[in-house]
Amino acid sequence: MKKIGIITSGGDCGGLNAVVKSAAQMGHRRGISCYVIPNGYAGLYNLLDFEKLVELIPERIDQVQANPAGSEAGHSRVKIKKIDDPQKYERIKKGLKKFGIDGLVISGGDDTGSVIVDLFQNGIPCVHAPKTMDLDLQTYSVGADSTINRIAQFGQDLKTTGRTHNRIMVMEVFGRYAGHTAFRGGIAADADAVLIPELPIDFDVLYTHMKKRFIRRIEQSDVRAGTYLIVVAEGIRDASGNELVDESAGIDAFGHKKLAGAGTYVCQQLTKRAKQDQEMKEFMKRNNMYVQGIYEIPEIREVRPGHLVRCGNSSAYDVNFGKEAGAAAVLLLEKGIAGVTIVGITGKTVNYIPTAEAIKQRHVDTDQVAIFETMGICFGRCRPEKLAVEFKEIKMPITRYM
Repeated sequence: MKKIGIITSGGDCGGLNAVVKSAAQMGHRRGISCYVIPNGYAGLYNLLDFEKLVELIPERIDQVQANPAGSEAGHSRVKIKKIDDPQKYERIKKGLKKFGIDGLVISGGDDTGSVIVDLFQNGIPCVHAPKTMDLDLQTYSVGADSTINRIAQFGQDLKTTGRTHNRIMVMEVFGRYAGHTAFRGGIAADADAVLIPELPIDFDVLYTHMKKRFIRRIEQSDVRAGTYLIVVAEGIRDASGNELVDESAGIDAFGHKKLAGAGTYVCQQLTKRAKQDQEMKEFMKRNNMYVQGIYEIPEIREVRPGHLVRCGNSSAYDVNFGKEAGAAAVLLLEKGIAGVTIVGITGKTVNYIPTAEAIKQRHVDTDQVAIFETMGICFGRCRPEKLAVEFKEIKMPITRYM
């Protein structure tokens, strides 16, 4: 193993530059040259046409800052298997041979991981440094902690404008069909309600919770000010179980429809109920806010931070994990181990599992939601009267993040 290519793929997020930098640093220390293959799998497929690649020598490594989100290596959403070229794998191998590259360190999520499985089965050695802000792999993934922190901060920030205008704020966040980022980000933002794909939503329950808490806050305030925050995952389904998708956007290279409208749908459902609720209008009159035909119910506003949750700076946790994952991937390639995903490092031991296992989607454990419901956070379902808790002594430390 004399030369390694470094690829980042899929959605950008925090911690990726830590993977790139640490892989290059470990490679340099082990006498292995590391090269950036830019623009994800598009760059890998077109490697044969490159005149040169950037080698991450110590002087160039110094220019890669581990903390900023995004990736020095660039991204694309390309599924190799779908390329209409019967010689695609041979083309990739020729490109790697042109630059003398013996193996690949690839950082990405489940889609990226599926390509890693494909490449490995076609004789291309690669190791997966897990990355996805969605936190839905079997392992921890670079980017999740950074995104959750940003969601939490945005949620807290929204309360200032919400309280100023006495608004109900609905913040829609990424995550597709796994609600980890909405769940953990919403809890950290001290949200009043969190809506995730794993739990069917009863909008009557949500409205009742919102109405009671919102009215209490306004009427207990000496200046009649209050707000209510809902964090909603983009992958929730409507009352009939249908996806909320943008049909005009088509599908991406991995066959995913573009999800759109979850936040809007929540606003519409709550607004419809508020307009039909005479008690809500009486509340507005009682607190001198009611203006007939103009301001009869509280405003319910949607905010979508979108790609802002991907960018900015990385959390310290993601930088640490990213550095471990990038360095460990190089060590595995050096030992001739490929087709696997880094789980983490325990002491001097690199833990890994087959990538085919790592990319199986992991959802929010709905049992864990119950403790937060009992504390008063609404998840759109009837709050249980009792929470069954088991008490167990743990003999071995639990290391899995969330």
